[in-house]
Amino acid sequence: MAAHRKPRHPSAGAGRVRTAATLALAGAATATAFDGTGHAAPELTPAQVRAKVDKLYQEAEAATEKYNGAKEKTEKAQRRITELQDEAARKEDRLNSEREALGSAAAAQYRDGGIDPALRLALSEDPDGYLDGAAFAERASDRQSAAVTRVRKQLGEIERLRGAARVELASITSRQAELKRHKSTVTGKLDSARRLLARLTAEERAQLSDDTSADRASRAAAGPRADLSAPSTAPNSRAAAAVSYARQKLGSPYVWGATGPNAFDCSGLIQAAYRSAGVALPRTTYAQIDAGRRVSRSELLPGDLVFFYSGISHVGLYIGNGQMIHAPNPSSPVRTAPIDQMPFAGATRVV
Repeated sequence: MAAHRKPRHPSAGAGRVRTAATLALAGAATATAFDGTGHAAPELTPAQVRAKVDKLYQEAEAATEKYNGAKEKTEKAQRRITELQDEAARKEDRLNSEREALGSAAAAQYRDGGIDPALRLALSEDPDGYLDGAAFAERASDRQSAAVTRVRKQLGEIERLRGAARVELASITSRQAELKRHKSTVTGKLDSARRLLARLTAEERAQLSDDTSADRASRAAAGPRADLSAPSTAPNSRAAAAVSYARQKLGSPYVWGATGPNAFDCSGLIQAAYRSAGVALPRTTYAQIDAGRRVSRSELLPGDLVFFYSGISHVGLYIGNGQMIHAPNPSSPVRTAPIDQMPFAGATRVV
């Protein structure tokens, strides 16, 4: 009799339950596949880590140069505000002297029987209104008229200085926001590089720090290599002094935004080297490349500045025989390196 029983069909509700469960499991699997939950991050080879770290360092250095530029402009604006305030204070001192002289004249006139209306207005709480009075020039003596003319001019100059200071202050506020943005970019890139480096063994990290392998040289820009037989003597005493300073700083740590004397970023090292030779250079790579006469690779002499990457984001100091001294990145101290190690972008002779 059991053979004649009708087969039982699952209810619609049960089917929906199983379908929902299946979809939920599929969805969970899909979500896991996309967000990585439950799966280890794919392992990178040391070569892949090196490539990613190199790229992060290059991007961080480009942001560092923008930070340096914004900082330099901020500092100039701050110095300008100080100068404006000092100048305004000097003019206010002269203004007070002029008003005291007018006050003495007023006191003398009072003793003689009354104060000239012009002097009364000059010593009022509203000197601007007084100075605009057309009748004053007709009534004041020549000497008093000249004194008040000076007061009028000094008041105008003081107001102009205050206005200029307000403009500089607004500039500083804008630059500070720019500094914060670039600093965030730099620290983010460097943090990412540190996390990648943490995946390597100590031996692999040491290899990255000392990397002079062919994969870096292969990124060099197309064109003739520097002539290794070129003269290695600096063209003048200032270039020689800059090279000497850079040699003394070999082994110093790279610190972004630093200009010495104990740590440097790439453009900070160049600026410090030439500052030691009595030559003032701009702070950033993209300004330093225009700080002298452009020279070709075949013309390079010790003391020339050599620049890299299309955005002019790295600089080194040429020392002859195809070599430079530069501050590479946080993984490497100030060191010598072949200029073919990075994509060459140009060179400048400062002096």
